[in-house]
Amino acid sequence: MPTDRLEAFSDGVIAILITIMVLELHVPEETTWAALRGELPVLLAYVLSFVYLGIYWNNHHHMLAVVDRVSGGVLWANLHLLFWLSLVPFLTGWMSENDFPPVPTAAYGIVLLAAALAYYLLQATLLRACGPDSLLATAVGRDAKGKLSPVLYCLGIGLSFVNRWLGVAVYVLVALIWLVPDRRVERVVTNRPDGPVAG
Repeated sequence: MPTDRLEAFSDGVIAILITIMVLELHVPEETTWAALRGELPVLLAYVLSFVYLGIYWNNHHHMLAVVDRVSGGVLWANLHLLFWLSLVPFLTGWMSENDFPPVPTAAYGIVLLAAALAYYLLQATLLRACGPDSLLATAVGRDAKGKLSPVLYCLGIGLSFVNRWLGVAVYVLVALIWLVPDRRVERVVTNRPDGPVAG
């Protein structure tokens, strides 16, 4: 099966999740900086979750750029990833609107961990469908960031019960690690025998 429907559906779901999050933001009743400062925790949590959804969208797009076909297993693995991502708006609101208490902050990390594992499963399912000599296998390589992220999420979840801000700091750190541009896919696509693909 071609990848276009899978990618279009995933793009639509992620766009809806971002829309849900922005609609949850409360507009201050007053027009002062102090009123905006009261909404700052919610705004910062929105920014963090927006960045995470953006990272997943970006990496998902790049991963599918080097894949020619998908299987039924890939479709289910993709839905599994989207399920965990769909919980991000709920956990963002629960965490930020209650001033980042330990349990919601840890639960936010659990969802991030589950999404990371689901992405890894999707990647593994695609690798199985495409084969060890595929462009995707070449692009993934050792996947150091992909292996480090779950460890850091577990650390953040644990630290949330020690000091909530330490837990949040670890989640921010993982986002910053993934914000650094990853050129693996671009290199593979640029160097492929038939030249770069659109996208």
